Amino acid sequence: MQLVIIAGGKGTRLGLKDIPKPMVQIAGKPLLEHQIELAKKYGVNEVFILSGHLANVIEDYFKEGADFGVKIHHVVEPYPLGTAGSLKLLEGKLDERFLVFYGDVVMDFDINSFIKFDSQYNSIGTTLVHPNDHPYDSDLLELDKNNKVTRVIPKPHPEGEYYQNLVNAAVYIFSKKIFNYIEEGISQDFGKHILPKVVAAGETLIGYKTAEYIKDMGTADRFEAVKNDFITGKVARLNKQNKRACIFLDRDGVINKNMDTKPFCRDFELLKGVSDAIHKINKSDYLAIVVTNQPMVAKGFITIEEVENTHKKMETLLGENHAYLNGIYYCPHHPEKGFEGEIAEFKIDCDCRKPKPGMLLKAKEEFNIDMENSWMIGDSRRDIEAGKNAGCKTISIGTGLGADLEAKDLKEAVDLIIKGAEDE
Repeated sequence: MQLVIIAGGKGTRLGLKDIPKPMVQIAGKPLLEHQIELAKKYGVNEVFILSGHLANVIEDYFKEGADFGVKIHHVVEPYPLGTAGSLKLLEGKLDERFLVFYGDVVMDFDINSFIKFDSQYNSIGTTLVHPNDHPYDSDLLELDKNNKVTRVIPKPHPEGEYYQNLVNAAVYIFSKKIFNYIEEGISQDFGKHILPKVVAAGETLIGYKTAEYIKDMGTADRFEAVKNDFITGKVARLNKQNKRACIFLDRDGVINKNMDTKPFCRDFELLKGVSDAIHKINKSDYLAIVVTNQPMVAKGFITIEEVENTHKKMETLLGENHAYLNGIYYCPHHPEKGFEGEIAEFKIDCDCRKPKPGMLLKAKEEFNIDMENSWMIGDSRRDIEAGKNAGCKTISIGTGLGADLEAKDLKEAVDLIIKGAEDE
């Protein structure tokens, strides 16, 4: 597969004067070289670099790519055309499907997994999405249960709404059909202009969720943070090919006040200290994944839409406090039948309702989770049993539930896990 790297950034906020932004040094190499090495690792051997500002610096360094084991084509925009406008310069030069990177993003992800996922769909393209700790100032996407993008929400977001924390990570696989939506000769951005146009036209655009390391270095603070993550090996460790431990979280009674009598989105309220606890997970190498039974769907008290709106509220409130969840899994089923108003299709004996481990095992498969070093935190015996059935260690919020450890709240539970990992 061919790779296009959009490398026209100036790096003004980083104080750069003599080099373009993608040529900034990380661990002794330009960021652009790290991106090319990543692509080459997965068999990509033809790269198109779209540059503008100080393009000669990029061309002089990489030349035609012989020293880097790839074929490099340099295309210079005549004036600033934006991320999408510059891509238009390559119309007629690319294969049916091609990769796109932004040249100011530090990343390490399983490109083969991304390509395999994309190949399952008949789509105009696939965009890589992930949560981050500042969704309020990021371009967001909403996906349906089939991973189709249903809405593009560029920043600034409409006030008073709740959103999935799914940030457009600026990594794409596109079909050549994308060129039909890009006008020639004018500045356009994928997040603000092209993706909304594609979705509005009814095209199938797919979102690929990942917890791998993909971060822009747009500010001086972020640049220092990603440099440190690269040097300490965190960037490479989070590649999906490497197993990763997880902290599984029950929802009601652990993250938010119990909603048994008021199961509606408007009644959702985070418990004290929860955002800080989840933020601490985010700063570690652990994944943070919610697994929750929602039997009131089967009983007919609430709808799937209500559950998902509640989860949007949860993600929005956490995001406002710089915390995020890597995944949310819920079970809408309940096995007992014969209640007035029940939803027959959900009245089944499923594999996902805790204490069965179905939700945890699905997450294991999708995120390549190391269950032996993972934890389940819950406030009921069924949570603890689900964790044990999945092969995890367990912490109970409360006593007498048979967990490996006990804690008074989520903050204390996370502190026990992180401290234990640091002491090993």
